[in-house]
Amino acid sequence: MGFARTCSVALVGVDGVVVEVQADLEPGISAFTLVGLPDKSLTESKDRVRAAVVNSGAEWPQKKLTVGLSPASVPKGGSGFDLAIACATLGACERIDPRVLADIVMIGELGLDGRVRPVRGVLPAVLAAADAGYEQVVVPECAAAEAALVPGVSVLGVRSLRQLVAVLTDEPVPDEDPDERGRTDPLAGLRLPGTDAATGMHGMGAAQYDHGHDLADVVGQLSARTAVEVAAAGGHHLFLEGPPGAGKTMLAERLPAVLPPLGRGESLEVTAVHSVAGLLPPGKPLVGVAPYCAPHHSATMQALVGGGQGVARPGAVSLAHRGVLFLDETPEFSSHALDALRQPLESGRVVIARSAGVVRFPARFLMVLAANPCPCGRFSQRDSLCECPPAAIRRYQARLSGPLLDRVDLRVEVDRVTRSQLMERGARGESTETVADRVRSARERAAARLADTPWRTNSEVPGRELRSRWHAAPGAMDEAEHSLERGVLTVRGLDRVLRVAWTVADLAGRDRPGAADVTLALQLRTGVPRGVPMAIGASA
Repeated sequence: MGFARTCSVALVGVDGVVVEVQADLEPGISAFTLVGLPDKSLTESKDRVRAAVVNSGAEWPQKKLTVGLSPASVPKGGSGFDLAIACATLGACERIDPRVLADIVMIGELGLDGRVRPVRGVLPAVLAAADAGYEQVVVPECAAAEAALVPGVSVLGVRSLRQLVAVLTDEPVPDEDPDERGRTDPLAGLRLPGTDAATGMHGMGAAQYDHGHDLADVVGQLSARTAVEVAAAGGHHLFLEGPPGAGKTMLAERLPAVLPPLGRGESLEVTAVHSVAGLLPPGKPLVGVAPYCAPHHSATMQALVGGGQGVARPGAVSLAHRGVLFLDETPEFSSHALDALRQPLESGRVVIARSAGVVRFPARFLMVLAANPCPCGRFSQRDSLCECPPAAIRRYQARLSGPLLDRVDLRVEVDRVTRSQLMERGARGESTETVADRVRSARERAAARLADTPWRTNSEVPGRELRSRWHAAPGAMDEAEHSLERGVLTVRGLDRVLRVAWTVADLAGRDRPGAADVTLALQLRTGVPRGVPMAIGASA
């Protein structure tokens, strides 16, 4: 009788559970039994592993083979267990010393010819292995750079099962031809068909906006530009309402480049989510800039918040973690899908309950909503170009529920661009670089104030903490409190006005918000003009 064990990782959302892969050989009719709550794709690994072992030059044991995945109560799926199952089997038949395998975590899919193929979720799997105390990890060679992002772990990247067996047995390592560069590998299986279209992940993060997209390209729209700056500095959600062609999408596309670069911890969080979704671009294992996600209005609730059949996948809100989620033509989205955003907007994470268990995905994103004022898009208080009946306008605007809008800190009406504004020379606004520098300074000022707290931006601070620990100037909140008494603001709205006021003060370099800062925050919150200039800092 032979026995060997090694380890792999089962992913539950972006959290990993180290699984012990045990192989046991007993005399009897040749058979292969896999136990431990595997799914269909994992059950099929029996045929993949057998073919890979034989085509790698090793002999398949002609005995009764039982492979157990422990703990057996954790659901397991995917093809990432292939490498561990193959090595445990070779250890049980003494092709590999079982003692060498015991403390190694192996992650990878096997092709029928023995090649080691990439799988989703390498980074969160290695993070889970490191948290469990393992120091040696074997991954596909193309995923070695991603696995090496985890400190304190020795990573071995292999191209084939033959190479791994040679390394573990101290034999000469055979040469394997690398995959051809510059072409998509159809066997990788990391990107589901239509993934980019469903989530709006066109490109990776803000890098695509650094050169061709500049805030200076936006003509006029001082109020909207100010709102974008405040949203970036404090992480506040933004609602842009205006006619078609006014620049709502232009502003949203330029927002990611205004956000500061991601810190090391934030980059690992974002990379883990994109790794699970299979959206990491080749050659870029670490996401260092804020992601930008703009799903189409036909997206389902599962596409927005995550889920789906079988293993739950991260949705658009998780792919936009630490970045921007842009919902263009927001009233055209399903009301159920929009209302599903209310919980992640408050908690910063998505909790998906299924019969097999609960999956959690991070979802701390900056949401930008864009909508036309009416079905034809021409309704305005200043002119009468709209031909929609009042009832149609009310129905159209009612598609955005009050509880959802109550969670949006900034509401701005984007005006129609006039001919004089478009043709005026020398009227370009501030560039993205200038605004980003001011946003970075405001973030640093807020980070210094929140250094000993679990919060990073003003939008994350609970209202009770703002009222009890960080006070506005005397009398600064009087107008906002009167709005609460008149029913213009809810209690949640009052707290959000105070958060925005702190962001305005940080942008202006003040120690605490004054009456003018609160008035501007109230104007941004309600969309009602209150006689204060819509400009901050150098633009004031």
